Amino acid sequence: MEVLDKANFRIKMAGEELVIAVVQDHETDEVLMVAFMNRDALERTLATGTMTYYSTSRKELWVKGGTSGNTQEVREVFMDCDGDALVFRVKQKRAACHEGYYSCFFRRIEDGRLKTAGRKVFDPGDVYK
Repeated sequence: MEVLDKANFRIKMAGEELVIAVVQDHETDEVLMVAFMNRDALERTLATGTMTYYSTSRKELWVKGGTSGNTQEVREVFMDCDGDALVFRVKQKRAACHEGYYSCFFRRIEDGRLKTAGRKVFDPGDVYK
């Protein structure tokens, strides 16, 4: 697959070669999250149409929504000029953030302080037990 050959897995972390994955709502353009993908995660994402990432803390692949049901269905994929970052436009089910917010970018910086600006859509205690 051409995209796998063009991807530049030049970020070295947790013993893996990674690219950056920026995830955006395909309808609103809202940035939902940023994560890493190794070659296997990218290959699985492209093959299944469901976002799969590489967890640098757990050192394993994870399918978004595997525990929570908050899946991300791929609608479009873009690659930057260097091949080391990808933008995925997805259909988000319920929420992207494990803290219960629709987007992981739910805090705005105002006058050097964090202010909650996003909408919480579920209680993480009900999902991650």
